Amino acid sequence: MQCLKGKSVYKGIVLGKISVLKKDDYIVKRIKVDDPEKEIARVKKAVEESQAQLQVLYDKAVKEVGEASAAIFEVHQMMLEDDDYNESIENIITTQQVNAEYAVASTGDNFSEMFASMDDDYMKARAADIKDISNRLVRNLSGHGNNDIDLSEPMILVADDLSPSETVQMDKKKILAFVTVHGSSNSHTAILARMMNIPALIGVDVNLDELHTGMEAAVNGFTGEFVLEPTEELKQKVEQRITEEKEKQALLLTLKGKENITKSGKKIHLYANIGSVADMGYVLENDAGGIGLFRSEFLYLGRNELPGEEEQFQAYKQAVQNMAGKKVIIRTLDIGADKQADYLRLAEEENPALGYRAIRICLTQPEIFKVQLRALFRASVYGNLSIMYPMITSVEEIKKIREIVEEVKQELKNDEIPYKDVEEGIMIETPAAVMISDELAEIVDFFSIGTNDLTQYTLAIDRQNEKLDPFYNPHHKAILKMIQMVVENAHKAGKWAGICGELGADPELTEAFVKMGVDELSVAPSMILKLRKIIREME
Repeated sequence: MQCLKGKSVYKGIVLGKISVLKKDDYIVKRIKVDDPEKEIARVKKAVEESQAQLQVLYDKAVKEVGEASAAIFEVHQMMLEDDDYNESIENIITTQQVNAEYAVASTGDNFSEMFASMDDDYMKARAADIKDISNRLVRNLSGHGNNDIDLSEPMILVADDLSPSETVQMDKKKILAFVTVHGSSNSHTAILARMMNIPALIGVDVNLDELHTGMEAAVNGFTGEFVLEPTEELKQKVEQRITEEKEKQALLLTLKGKENITKSGKKIHLYANIGSVADMGYVLENDAGGIGLFRSEFLYLGRNELPGEEEQFQAYKQAVQNMAGKKVIIRTLDIGADKQADYLRLAEEENPALGYRAIRICLTQPEIFKVQLRALFRASVYGNLSIMYPMITSVEEIKKIREIVEEVKQELKNDEIPYKDVEEGIMIETPAAVMISDELAEIVDFFSIGTNDLTQYTLAIDRQNEKLDPFYNPHHKAILKMIQMVVENAHKAGKWAGICGELGADPELTEAFVKMGVDELSVAPSMILKLRKIIREME
């Protein structure tokens, strides 16, 4: 038995097998060979293996996200059959008498550079696809196998760290817990764990090379312990605690259908934060009053090209229809900083959190923004949809957004496509927005306070930097005073104000937020009933 400590980002306890996710950063070596035909045969076998892997991914994606999103895996399968691509690999093997891995990697680099240099945007986007299929082929040739995150049964996922694009591809029903060597308590892995109501530990000093998939382990989010190969005695204690936690959860379920109202009659809305349509089940299961934050950027991650208008429309339409008249607030594209999409070719920045991201991308690349707005307004006729704009710092930005929105509405009218006028609000997540919230309240319909970024910018702390976790204090008086100011300015203008950052789910602050007059808390679905219990017990 080995017991390791980490920092808990969601309390809970599980027992099960681990799945170790290792990222293979290996160098392809150029090796002289005596039998080129043997190398060509190896390539053909690796192509067959890659085709089979891509078919599994395609079938899985069709079930979870629909045919439009799954199409990328079909494209990759077709690319593997491309004559020019395969002939290039064979020519390099036979003329240079080199190993298959080197020939595939060279072909991948050559074709990728060729596509990247083309003028056509569609062809440029194929550069990333070529790199992806070439990397897959090299992995299969090198015996590193398939590194797609595809769990056959519910397991504890152990990794160095996980990116947003990796987490978005996972079958969330197959994850018992997360354990990572790196990452911060404000990372997207942590946010996902809280949304899914599963224990997660970060900062666990474990050597991944010493682990193997299938080992038994326990994760205790209450104590921050990760125990490998636990004893029978410890397993019995863990199972007993799991039973106790299930009983507590059963008591919370009795609050389903009840109002979020204090003993003195003060009401507050409890909405849910989600990352995709696939998360709707968690919203309904936990009896949320609506969706306070639909992170639309997850439609843009884990893929090789921008999502089209039709694909976005179908996702937004499904979200509002599933909520059957309850409010659904969809945040426009908030990409950049820690959420990168390679196909956008965003330049590397020294301070990405302070850089080219969110509404700044949308206002400088309106062709991307318009596609999303068209999809949103088209979906508005199917339910109660609101639009929210992130990273606002000025009145001028709102005016520019309004101009683009009016252009989109006029285009829809000209195309005779129905739409509704909807609530349009903004995220308050910069100190600048807080200080001019009285002016902003006059020109928008609502505020939603993004406490994650607001804390980061106010305290001058990078929330992704795990070394700064001891200094990251979301309860800082400055943050609470800012929230109070925003709520008061919203109410003076007759508008509502909510919180959609992680702080909204902090049970220690629920009473303070209700007293401040916060109208809505949008939190991870797993926190809805816990906060309802606190609110209903308040005087």
